[in-house]
Amino acid sequence: MRTLLNIIWLVLSGFWLFLGYAFAALIMVVLIVTIPWGIAAWRIGVYSLWPFGKDVVDRPTAGVGSAIGNVVWVVLAGWWLALGHIASALALAITIIGLPFAWANLKMVPIALLPLGKQIVDQP
Repeated sequence: MRTLLNIIWLVLSGFWLFLGYAFAALIMVVLIVTIPWGIAAWRIGVYSLWPFGKDVVDRPTAGVGSAIGNVVWVVLAGWWLALGHIASALALAITIIGLPFAWANLKMVPIALLPLGKQIVDQP
């Protein structure tokens, strides 16, 4: 079932969200100082391609550095990636079949806004 959901997700919104995250990662890597944010953007972008069967959990070793980094992230790229998730959720919520995917998009907004201090793990 996860595979079917992921394939439908990929076609409806996953690919476009991945492109947004890849673009953010490219910008962050080009700026050199923001390479850690580029790595985080790429990690979340891959997650946005195939999200079903994975969970986002807090990393226990995250501290003040992650909090400060998240502030920088929100200013540079987080807000428009979160808006992309919200816009995609609104478009998917128009149909009954799209409702679970809209909900999945809305669940990804917090990680789009505050990615540092989180890790993506496989569900059991």
